[in-house]
Order: sequence, then structure tokens, then C-alpha cells
Amino acid sequence: MSTTVSAKIPDELKEKLDQAEVNVSSVIRNALEAEVTERRREQLQQDATTFSDALDETVRTGDIVAAVRETRGEQ
Repeated sequence: MSTTVSAKIPDELKEKLDQAEVNVSSVIRNALEAEVTERRREQLQQDATTFSDALDETVRTGDIVAAVRETRGEQ
């Protein structure tokens, strides 16, 4: 399934696109996909930072190191 998206562009740009034989649909589709990918990446980065900050407040690096060392001794 697909949805049609439209945009108004200046006549001059349309002429240049036609002269260059640009596949406008493909360019727009790729640009929109790239934009969604970038926004997802930014959101994941923001979520990771939030998670890291929350984790830093509850679990200290020293606690993790001590737990790992303790676990190694049990093996």
C-alpha cells in the first residue's frame, strides 16, 4: 500500500528537474527515508543518553567492577 504526497515547487525548478531527467518520486522517497532514519537515530541517541544518565544515578562503575570480580571468583 502507498500514499501520495505532493509538494509545490517553483516552475523553474520543475524545468531543471525535467531537463536533468531526475526521477522526482525516487529522489523524494529516498530523502524522506533518510530523514526518518536520521530522526530515529537522534531519538535513539537521546534515549541512550537518558538511560545512561539514569543508570549512572543508580549504579556506579565501582559497583559493576566489584560484581564482575566477585562473579569471576565464583567460577
